[in-house]
Amino acid sequence: MTATVRDVVAALEAAYPPALAESWDAVGLVCGDPAEPVHRVLIAVDPVAETIADALEHDAQLLVTHHPLLLRGVHGVPADDPKGGLVHRLVRAGIGLFCAHTNADAADPGVSDALAHVLGLRVTGVLDPRDGSSRTGLGGSASCPNPRPCGHSPTGCVPCCPRLRGAYGPVAIHGAW
Repeated sequence: MTATVRDVVAALEAAYPPALAESWDAVGLVCGDPAEPVHRVLIAVDPVAETIADALEHDAQLLVTHHPLLLRGVHGVPADDPKGGLVHRLVRAGIGLFCAHTNADAADPGVSDALAHVLGLRVTGVLDPRDGSSRTGLGGSASCPNPRPCGHSPTGCVPCCPRLRGAYGPVAIHGAW
């Protein structure tokens, strides 16, 4: 059975419930036909010309990004507008766009959990809890299971990690450094 955009969106929304998004955020399906089949999904941080080119190059039917394309009130998407041009390019190519931003930050597991994992940290809680939960919310606190003296502050070490390509949300690091 072939998955559809609707199927992928349902799985993403189960992992990153839209209700967890900040009120000012724009999450969910930006463009695309929910009934269209999906064989390949490209995941990126930002919906920019380069990631859309990658989606085209890799024959993806859906682009999933962390940051939204249309965050402020939008009154039109003309093709000669920078963001409107991106929407037109996606629609012409039959590629859907789904954004999971602050809802992915606040989910359990969420973006802070993934960032902590990449850095080898153990998540110990959230900085801004949601829904009365100790696991759902924005940002995370973490501890280092193997503290090491490195001559830098913990937050100063974060950009040095060669496996880290970008930070998504605040992470408070606790431990003996």
